[in-house]
Amino acid sequence: MITELGNFALILALLLAITQVILPIVGAARGIPSWVALARPVVQGQFVFIAIAFGCLAYSFINNDFSVLNVATNSNSNLPIQYRFAATWGSHEGSLLLWMLMLASWSVAVSVFSRHLPDDMVARVLGVMGVISVGFLLFMLFTSNPFDRLFPAAFEGSDLNPLLQDPGMVIHPPMLYMGYVGFSVAFSFAIAALLSGQTIADLLGWAYVEWYVALMVLSAIIVILAGEETASLVASSSGQAVACGQWAACRFSTRSVSNGCGFNVR
Repeated sequence: MITELGNFALILALLLAITQVILPIVGAARGIPSWVALARPVVQGQFVFIAIAFGCLAYSFINNDFSVLNVATNSNSNLPIQYRFAATWGSHEGSLLLWMLMLASWSVAVSVFSRHLPDDMVARVLGVMGVISVGFLLFMLFTSNPFDRLFPAAFEGSDLNPLLQDPGMVIHPPMLYMGYVGFSVAFSFAIAALLSGQTIADLLGWAYVEWYVALMVLSAIIVILAGEETASLVASSSGQAVACGQWAACRFSTRSVSNGCGFNVR
């Protein structure tokens, strides 16, 4: 039930993202205030549904729901709870959902902290960010759905990549993504300026602030955590190499019986 709720939340987020693209941009172009005014509440609604979807996936990992393909292939019941939570973004599908959560968070930040800008400009900026959201949500729902079911459900899951089983990896990807995705705001301001016929100089004040915030977050996290993770990996390189070899052998084994790593694989 939780898995279906998460999948449904993603579908609703996609519908809101499409609305975020069409109505605010068209409203700004044609001077329809009611359509322009929809930009902020639609963005905030999309964030709510993305957060619900992310919470549902995290719940599935923490509670070892091996009927979810993503959980069965990236976690097991022996993992400590912090790594089961970190496994939420330890796969391709989960990392896309984390990326969307950060994009939705930046969109909400724009909607909240841009009150001093003209409404039509904010509508265009959020509309451009909506285009990015639509692309990621379509890709996720149709090609990399984190909520795909596994029938029959696995008795036990596989393992999280040993390289991700480090305390730094619990906080590193979210902070790194926050910096990466933050640059989409500067991009959206530039495209919005082109759509409105304004020059980017008219918006440089806000865009510069966002740009430097994203850059500082990204740089600080890379510098602070890179040293910690490098030291950790060097100290345990031999053990990690053995673990990675076992993980890879188990991961890509074609046998359907127990493969000696303590779990079954497809």
